[in-house]
Amino acid sequence: MSENHWGEKTNPEVERVVDKVSGSDNSKEWKLIEKMLSGLHVEQRRARRWGIFFKSLTFAYLFALLGIFWFGQDISGDIAPAAKEHVAVVEVKGTIADGEEANADRIIWSLRKAFEDENSKAVIMRINSPGGSPVQSGYIYDEVKRLRAIYPDKKAYAVIMDIGASGAYYIAAAADEIYADKASLVGSIGVISSSFGFVDLMDKLGVERRSMTAGDSKAFLDPFSPLKDTDRDFWQSVLNTTHQQFIEQVKKGRGDRLKADERVFSGLVWSGEQALELGLIDGLGSSSYVARELVGVDELMDYSPQGSPLDQIIDRLGVSVANTFITKLGLDAPVQLR
Repeated sequence: MSENHWGEKTNPEVERVVDKVSGSDNSKEWKLIEKMLSGLHVEQRRARRWGIFFKSLTFAYLFALLGIFWFGQDISGDIAPAAKEHVAVVEVKGTIADGEEANADRIIWSLRKAFEDENSKAVIMRINSPGGSPVQSGYIYDEVKRLRAIYPDKKAYAVIMDIGASGAYYIAAAADEIYADKASLVGSIGVISSSFGFVDLMDKLGVERRSMTAGDSKAFLDPFSPLKDTDRDFWQSVLNTTHQQFIEQVKKGRGDRLKADERVFSGLVWSGEQALELGLIDGLGSSSYVARELVGVDELMDYSPQGSPLDQIIDRLGVSVANTFITKLGLDAPVQLR
């Protein structure tokens, strides 16, 4: 007989049996644990392998897309001359401003390529823009006039889609002829400068305006200071001068086709049908109509620069992500006229 750690008498034979049974149970438990751990390890290795495979597949897909764009187009963004007769199309889309898609450098580059191509039988400026910078619009207007003088046998057309207003119409006026849809918005021959005044609000909030200038009129359009009558008169004279420049260029471009109606230069915007009656456009029709019926060539070729292949991929991926985000938020319902 022996004693345990509590001082109790125990039977050695009983202890050996208990130890044997206990050791047998522990062995089974450890085997089960080892089997479970081994299974988890195998699953982890499989998951890592599949993860590496799918990541590699994704990178291969992206590099394949990059290769298609890179070798499928001229890297410089230049346009190869077409092998057959066509009508050249130059897009004027969105706000006309430096840094935007519709900037003078981009559009002038396209116009030069379009006029220079021997197989382009005419040039269409396809316009869908509310206007923008009078400076950028003026640059494009002058370049169209210059190219028309260099290539007198190649006519320039302007086709207005949804809207061709303000600076966009400024550009259109340089063309030989202007066409639009009956529901297009045309005109808005005017100049606008708008801001806000916060003087009363600042007084209510108890905010003190501290503006230091060198020059009496340096802060004459400061929205946090009262507008003086002299400042208002001066700025109005600037707007009037810019407006008169706009009017003169439209008259040079349209000539006797404009109707003697004071409303033409009032800043109002007209439908295509109304614009036709006022002489702002020459007819109703699309780019295809102009090419087929007026030029006699069915083929249209876009001369707008496409950007680098990498830029195109990034833009398309960005648009795709944005569209998905908008759809998830339920913001994709189109605006309709009713």
